[in-house]
Amino acid sequence: KAHATAEMVANTLIAISQTRLITIAAVHGAAVAGGAGIMSACDFVVAAQGTKIGYPEVRRGLVAGLVMTFLRRQVGERNMRELLLGSELIDADRAREIGLVNRVVAQTDLMNEAQTFAQSVLQGAPGALAQTKRLIEELWSSSVKEDVDLALKYHIQARESEEAREGITAFNEKRNPEWVN
Repeated sequence: KAHATAEMVANTLIAISQTRLITIAAVHGAAVAGGAGIMSACDFVVAAQGTKIGYPEVRRGLVAGLVMTFLRRQVGERNMRELLLGSELIDADRAREIGLVNRVVAQTDLMNEAQTFAQSVLQGAPGALAQTKRLIEELWSSSVKEDVDLALKYHIQARESEEAREGITAFNEKRNPEWVN
């Protein structure tokens, strides 16, 4: 089951990332774990002030491997270490500082800002937009698909571990996990 679920998540992130369409995430409240991963796979992110974003997987005995492909491209290694190893929630302003979010706006302006950017995108020629998006990916040394395939291996290994069982159980029981060294 863990393998099938992980592959579904990997395929979803690849689909979001590799569609020829421009993807825009309008984020408010909390984007944590899977929600943060989906946001990270989008081309453009606008977040409401006060939004909290985080990748707490290691606190559940998991590895946020699938999202690393996107974080590596967006925030760089030092910030990626902070997000994944510290697994603390950051606010939208900090996410903007490190390149995880494009724009931060008042909650009341969130959808208007996302729609304004969408209207700007629609001014571009569809073929040129798709080619530009593809070239951005190709300028990296490996493709998103190759990176996600590698990350999937680590993700599944962690999901099937005793640490994951304890971490998820502890999370569901609202207690601190009891890690075995």
